Amino acid sequence: MHASVSSASPIGVFDSGVGGLSVLRALQAELPHERFVYVADAGFAPYGERDDAHVIARSHTIGDYLQTHHHIKALVVACNTATAAAIAQLRSATPALPIVGIEPALKPAAALSKTKVVGVMATRGTLNSEKFATLLASLHGQATFVLQPCDGLADAIEHADATKIIAACARYTEAMGRFGIESGEMDTLVLGCTHYPFVATELTQLVGKEIILLEGGAPVARRTRTLLEKNGLLTPPTPSIENQSQKTTFFTTGAPDLLSFALLQWLHTTASVETIRS
Repeated sequence: MHASVSSASPIGVFDSGVGGLSVLRALQAELPHERFVYVADAGFAPYGERDDAHVIARSHTIGDYLQTHHHIKALVVACNTATAAAIAQLRSATPALPIVGIEPALKPAAALSKTKVVGVMATRGTLNSEKFATLLASLHGQATFVLQPCDGLADAIEHADATKIIAACARYTEAMGRFGIESGEMDTLVLGCTHYPFVATELTQLVGKEIILLEGGAPVARRTRTLLEKNGLLTPPTPSIENQSQKTTFFTTGAPDLLSFALLQWLHTTASVETIRS
């Protein structure tokens, strides 16, 4: 870790695009005194439909950028695909840096489901990963998981394409089978990509209000707090009430207007977005 890192240093957060904002939202709620640097790697997205080598290379590039230019004290990989493909390599490359990843919420879903049939929507990259296979195997016998790769959904959310979003949500939920609270029906739906919480309203309209939707942001935020406390890097509370949006800086490798629009639409905030070549 960089020599100038202290409790006052920011936390780096990255995703292939705007999806990681759902994790950032949870981080800001859990850690209101911290500063964050968010990078959307939109110029090299989508991760979920690319091979592991691409995702690993991009994860290293963004991680290096955040350490070199922003001297981050921790890194949050706010992308299920990048966590599955690259987190082990990132930890090996920077063992002193606390790194937190995200995984689909299969464990809490298995515990919450009364019918013990759980739907899982995720990218193809996440569902095909060794990390996901290990997670699934660890829950053998606890529930039946209906796995649905959702090609194009993250990209539709990235570009705020309402027509494509609604069509994709309808197509994939229909392909999964019956949702409901009766025996054999899916009563729980795991949103296994950080983009998907932003279409929770559309999904609920399709599967029914009684279906539990689970995302992974809150557990990531709690884990980040734990690691910062363990390493003595938690920012102490300040008596002044600070504007949370002013404590986060935003960067993208793609079109800044996409991230600006997502910030306004989903986090109800305006912030300047800087383009980086990384």
